[in-house]
Amino acid sequence: MELKAEEEEVGGVQPVSIQAFASSSTLHGLAHIFSYERLSLKRALWALCFLGSLAVLLCVCTERVQYYFHYHHVTKLDEVAASQLTFPAVTLCNLNEFRFSQVSKNDLYHAGELLALLNNRYEIPDTQMADEKQLEILQDKANFRSFKPKPFNMREFYDRAGHDIRDMLLSCHFRGEVCSAEDFKVVFTRYGKCYTFNSGRDGRPRLKTMKGGTGNGLEIMLDIQQDEYLPVWGETDETSFEAGIKVQIHSQDEPPFIDQLGFGVAPGFQTFVACQEQRLIYLPPPWGTCKAVTMDSDLDFFDSYSITACRIDCETRYLVENCNCRMVHMPGDAPYCTPEQYKECADPALDFLVEKDQEYCVCEMPCNLTRYGKELSMVKIPSKASAKYLAKKFNKSEQYIGENILVLDIFFEVLNYETIEQKKAYEIAGLLGDIGGQMGLFIGASILTVLELFDYAYEVIKHKLCRRGKCQKEAKRSSADKGVALSLDDVKRHVRERARAPSGLPLPPTPQEPPSTPAHLPLPPPSLLCLPNAPALPEALPRDNPSLSCALPPEPMREPPGPPCRDDIRCQHPTSPSGPRHVRGLYLLSPAGR
Repeated sequence: MELKAEEEEVGGVQPVSIQAFASSSTLHGLAHIFSYERLSLKRALWALCFLGSLAVLLCVCTERVQYYFHYHHVTKLDEVAASQLTFPAVTLCNLNEFRFSQVSKNDLYHAGELLALLNNRYEIPDTQMADEKQLEILQDKANFRSFKPKPFNMREFYDRAGHDIRDMLLSCHFRGEVCSAEDFKVVFTRYGKCYTFNSGRDGRPRLKTMKGGTGNGLEIMLDIQQDEYLPVWGETDETSFEAGIKVQIHSQDEPPFIDQLGFGVAPGFQTFVACQEQRLIYLPPPWGTCKAVTMDSDLDFFDSYSITACRIDCETRYLVENCNCRMVHMPGDAPYCTPEQYKECADPALDFLVEKDQEYCVCEMPCNLTRYGKELSMVKIPSKASAKYLAKKFNKSEQYIGENILVLDIFFEVLNYETIEQKKAYEIAGLLGDIGGQMGLFIGASILTVLELFDYAYEVIKHKLCRRGKCQKEAKRSSADKGVALSLDDVKRHVRERARAPSGLPLPPTPQEPPSTPAHLPLPPPSLLCLPNAPALPEALPRDNPSLSCALPPEPMREPPGPPCRDDIRCQHPTSPSGPRHVRGLYLLSPAGR
């Protein structure tokens, strides 16, 4: 054990030769290149083939690594059948923001110019374009002599003057069951006062549908109330030239963005909207461009992240920074813009942000989102056969029914959903598999082969550093000098055991004190040291002796000349005083080393 410790202390033994390493290496071709033969054409050809294979391997591996770092992805499309589906939220807005009958004198005084009903001198600009009845009402409201204006609030004005769902909704059915205006939640958008069915935010559970097709979704009949539309005498951002409603079908997890994402529904038609739920899964960078959404949204005014929430959040911050106010449909606690701020700052700033500024509001795609594909079709209503019936039912004229009534039918086409998922085209497992396969094909190597090379290189470098004086002291013995140091008593005890064993007689006890030294050996009891080419000890010799420090090589022993001793001991003749005593692979040396 002392020899082993000393060898570790000085940096280890000399590594095997490159020929010996190559002959035992699992790297193909190495044994043919570094063989014990002289340099020959065969070795040169092997070296050339090995280097060529290595070059091709490096080229292929480089191409694979470059392909991996391009981060390609593929898109997987699948359709999944479902026993039930959550019905989407449906937001609808009348294209006319304010009812003419609900505009008061105070409203006209503060917001008449914003609504293009009055000019900057509080006068009706074009009286010849107005309907006589509307003109008479408007002239009465526009008479501001001895009028004392009252405080005005845009939010209150939008809420009071906007169309009421209780007046617009003529009939409502969901999955064949009757619904009412109470099932619609008020929400403000840029179109003013709007309503959302199945919002999931009014304390009610989200509605589900069990079947596809018409009759298994939402069917509503609406009166758009064109007689309440404001007269158009000019153009502003609040002016509408259309008649009908704007509709957006969206997930309950995102706010409506109906002015950008809605579709129109015209009066005089029944519009069928066949939907299909689409679940999109995108990859984050570097494979994709989506935004990984955490539990805590980084938006200022919304708890969950979505593209629409991000855009509304961004527009709100932009207006607060530039106009020091917010529009009615925007979240937050900043003050609402006045009609003057709407006209001079808010509307122009928001139009510029939406249409021209492409850098301020950059909203990343969330990695998981739900959207609804739509297919629209329509038929005209009422028919000639039903016009009189509907006019009588709702106490309106046939002309009014044709100009104001519409039917909207929203349903799932089939009871399944579509998944659109981005997947990594080439992952790290594929890269390692390709590199490993190419290594096996060209040079027959594996990870363990690479470890073999590193291990051998480490041993060579370590040995060279020790030879240059990096070690603290030189090794006293090489790896071939490993042996066993035994006491003389152990050897004598072994000899006596072998001598008495054939006779079957009991062995006498070994004396505790060392025996006297014969006259021809005046030296003190020598120590035993294993030598490089010493033959093995007999099997009877106990190898668990405390003084055992190395294993003896198991080479067969050749009989040395001279007088024989015991069966397993070959030694110097007692009468010969010179020369060391030789015990089958052991030389008895004096403590001085001789």
